[in-house]
Amino acid sequence: MDRRADLRGSLFMVIAMAAFSIEDALVKTLAATLPVHQILLAFGAGGAIVFFGYATLRGERLFTADVVSPPMLIRVAFEITGRLFYVLAIALAPLSSATVILQATPVVVVAAAALVFSEVVGRRRWIGIFIGSLGVVVVVRPGADGFSALSILAVIGMLGFAGRDLASRAAPSSVGTAMLGFYGFLGIVVAGALYAIRESSSFVRPDMTMTGLLLGAVTAGVIAYACLMKAMRTGDVSAVTPFKYTRLVFGVVLGVVVFGEALELSTIVGSGLVLFSGYFILARPSKG
Repeated sequence: MDRRADLRGSLFMVIAMAAFSIEDALVKTLAATLPVHQILLAFGAGGAIVFFGYATLRGERLFTADVVSPPMLIRVAFEITGRLFYVLAIALAPLSSATVILQATPVVVVAAAALVFSEVVGRRRWIGIFIGSLGVVVVVRPGADGFSALSILAVIGMLGFAGRDLASRAAPSSVGTAMLGFYGFLGIVVAGALYAIRESSSFVRPDMTMTGLLLGAVTAGVIAYACLMKAMRTGDVSAVTPFKYTRLVFGVVLGVVVFGEALELSTIVGSGLVLFSGYFILARPSKG
């Protein structure tokens, strides 16, 4: 195991999760006034433009034969699925339920990495993942209120994100972060267009506040996306992926600071378990 690569990948993952948490909060706020398809269309278009500009400045080509390679096509399909259903979950279901379900992504990714990429996932890493999952349960306490049927949306979204992350790992080495980001955000545009067919809501002209929130969501999303893609291509998937649990910690901080939510003992204990699980997986050898 390359510990330096694992450390760099883990750092990128933590930054990505912080940015994704900010994006979630902004999207949740926007969903109260804007139709879901409009959010997806604006968010996807904004991110695609940013990555297009970034690639142009670096002289990178966005249209190559690798774009239509099987891993890239599979990745876009998973991107559309994950984004559409997770945004729907944020908009329609309790944010806490959607968040805890999303934390199952590392378990799916690590298990699939062992099967697809033949990565060695030792007993210690599985123990670390279990500790992180236990921390999620302690924080959210799903049994207290139960999950609504809308939680299925978050489950489908979680599976979509897991598939996207694995496909990113399998993408051709010639496909850089700019290309992954550009086509990933184009996938979000497609998701918005597909959902617009079903959603009957008419177009809402955003005011200055909504425009600012949209720009903020795009900025956070671009940073998160770039760091996530870098993380998934640096170090072992099974070592880097568990740091996705930090998204829950950042969500708690945003809840307390921005939304004035009470910080209970269960939240403190659960968050501690989540952080410890990431350290345990990184600090211990993967074998045994």
